[in-house]
Amino acid sequence: MLFIKGGICDYRIEEIETPLTRQVRYLDKLIDELAKDRKMEKILSSE
Repeated sequence: MLFIKGGICDYRIEEIETPLTRQVRYLDKLIDELAKDRKMEKILSSE
């Protein structure tokens, strides 16, 4: 699984217990970061 940390929609991603909800928040976080023109490698390595 991805190792993305941080908050999205007032939730800490690493604290979400439901696997499906966690995956949705991962995608939400990725989309937000990509919209800020950050590279995928940077998003996955810096979080």
